[in-house]
Amino acid sequence: MIIEQGLSIGEAAKASGLSEDTLRYYERIGLTPFVERASSGHRRYSSDDMQWLVFVTNMRKTGMSIETLQRYADLVRRTDDGEDVRNEKRALLLAHARSVREKIKELEACLAVVDHKLVRLDTQKG
Repeated sequence: MIIEQGLSIGEAAKASGLSEDTLRYYERIGLTPFVERASSGHRRYSSDDMQWLVFVTNMRKTGMSIETLQRYADLVRRTDDGEDVRNEKRALLLAHARSVREKIKELEACLAVVDHKLVRLDTQKG
C-alpha cells in the first residue's frame, strides 16, 4: 500500500532519536517490517511504526539481541496469530524480562559499592 501521510525518514529519525542509517538498517534486517512508501518511493512512518520503534529501541537499550528482535518481528508479521505464536512472543519477552531483572540486580550491587565509597569519602577528613 502506498501512503502520502506519515513522517519522512528524517522526521522519524528525529522523533525516535535514531539515525536515518539505523532506520534503514532496521528495515533491511526486518525490524521495521510495516513501514509504507509514498508514491515517490520514500518511507512514510505511521504512528504505529513510531510506537514499534519505541519498542525496538527500548528492547535494544535493555540488551535484547538483534536476533531475538528479528524473531519477535517475524512473529508479529505472522497472519496466523494463534496461541502458539502468542506463546512464543510471550516466552521471548519473559526471558528478556528475566535478563533485565538480573542486570538491574547487578547494577544495584555496583551502585551500592559506589554509594559506600561516597560515604567513606564524605566522612574522611582533609
